[in-house]
This record gives sequence, C-alpha cells and structure tokens, in this order.
Amino acid sequence: MRVLFAGTPPFAVAALEALLGAGHQVPLVLSQPDRPAGRGLRLTASAVSQAAATHGLPVYKPASLKPPESHDPIRAAAADVMVVAAYGLLLPQAVLDLPARGCLNIHASILPRWRGAAPIQRALMAGDAETGVCIMQMEAGLDTGPVLLEKRIPIALRDTAGDLTQRLASVGAAAIVEALANLDRLEPRPQPAEGVTYAAKVLKAHARVDWSRAAADIDRQVRAFNPVPGAETTWEGQALKIWEATPLPGNGTPGKVLSAGPEGITVACGEGLLRLQALQRSGSQRLAAADFLRGNRLEAGSQLGLDSVAKSGL
Repeated sequence: MRVLFAGTPPFAVAALEALLGAGHQVPLVLSQPDRPAGRGLRLTASAVSQAAATHGLPVYKPASLKPPESHDPIRAAAADVMVVAAYGLLLPQAVLDLPARGCLNIHASILPRWRGAAPIQRALMAGDAETGVCIMQMEAGLDTGPVLLEKRIPIALRDTAGDLTQRLASVGAAAIVEALANLDRLEPRPQPAEGVTYAAKVLKAHARVDWSRAAADIDRQVRAFNPVPGAETTWEGQALKIWEATPLPGNGTPGKVLSAGPEGITVACGEGLLRLQALQRSGSQRLAAADFLRGNRLEAGSQLGLDSVAKSGL
C-alpha cells in the first residue's frame, strides 16, 4: 500500500519504521520545518525527518498547509492512505480528502478522553490508571473521528512522560500496521458523546510548581513533565528543575525545606511532603540530590517557589 506519512517527534518514528518494515511504500514524508535546538540554537531537523533521511525517503516540510498550492506535493504522491502521528500541523479538509482511502491518526489516548495535543502528559497529571492508542479516521474536528482500533495499557506507578511515550510509540506502531492489514474488515466506531476531555498543549508555565497543592499532585506533575519541559520551582531567585520526587506523609509550611540529606530534600506541600531526588539548577546539569547538596547550600529552613505560584498557570 502507498502510505503517505506525517509526523514530527520521536513518538512518530516507531510508526514510520514499522510501516516500512511491513513492506508499505512511503512515497512522501511530511514533517514540521527544522527548528533551532540545543545551546547553540542550530537549525535541527525533526526526529521523523532524520529517520526518513536514513531510508532515503523524500521529506516535505511546509510551514502551513493552508495555502492550496502547499497541497501539490501531497497530491502528487498519489497515496492510498495517509498515516498521521503527532504531526503538529492542522490538516485542512482539502488535504484529508486527497488520499484514496482517507487519513488515519495514531492518537495516544483512549478516545474520547484526552483529545488534543498532550494526551500523555494530561493522563499522568490526572492520575489515570490506564491509557492507550486509538487508530482513528481523521475528520475536520479535533480528534473527533471514528475509531478503527483501540489498544490499552496500564500506567505504572512511577511512569514519566518519557517512559509512557516510549511504550505508546511501540503500541501505536504495531496498531497502525494491524489496522492497515485489516482496513477492509475493521468497522469504524463513532466516539461516544460522554467522557470527552481535552489535553491542552503543554506550556512552560504549566510546569511551575505550586507548593500549596498536594504532594501527590506535584509528584504527578513532575513525572508528566519529564523530560519536557521539566517541572520547575525557584530557589534564591533562580529556576530549579525537579526531575525525580517521591510523595510522603507529613505536614509543614508549603515550599519549606524540612530536611536535606543524601536520601533527598524533603519539602512541605499543601498536603503531605515531597522528597526531591534529582534536581537541576539553571545553567547546570541534572544531579542526584546527594550530589546537588555538595555544591549548593539548600538546607532545612530554605524556602522554595516564592514567585512560582502566580506563574504556574495550572
């Protein structure tokens, strides 16, 4: 089958590789334009663009698909079907109509829960017990199309967004191959009207820690924003990222450090305590708590997040 593929981040690479491994022909890959990245802010191709290049596949990187002329390369690809995985650009109806058998989206949630841009992060923040992947027929609405195939997986107690993304990428890759192999037999299932939630795009402001919240909530925030953008508080006027933490029972003044030692830095929250086990000061590298304390005078009585609450956006 001729499969036009559209995707951008590492999550989508597994699906592209799986399609090629299953023998599908990929006449064109769509990905977002190169972006500045790294400390030098050098223009860098997306993970999907790089993967496509290793296979010698042509890559099309439009800044927008709104202009009608931007559809010409897609039309010329003469694809049977388009597969979309975290592409990041809106596909107008005129593009959705081009492939002979329509467009299929690999969406990382159990629809209609967590429609939108950040389903993995929002599932973690909500404390969901399970998530999964839906192969969905695309239409003009935001993740509203009928579902062809659904695969569920449990969310482990200490999963980060990075952990879950890797597992869901593998699940999604296998699911899209299965869906294409059974395209004539699968019955599209309309999404129920009940249970719709939206996974808003993650902004850096959302990662600001509000210490007046419960420790369990902040723990989920830390895991949901690991590795990007990283949960963040402030200490002595500088940003302090929190990469690993464990909620504990106890109480105290929110944001106050109660103890600091090799086992971690224990901070009081609105409900419970949070033991910080991996941190990163602005301009430095990620460190285990014991290593962090060797070079930083963060101690019992220190106050975190004096200016974080107003900026959290949560």
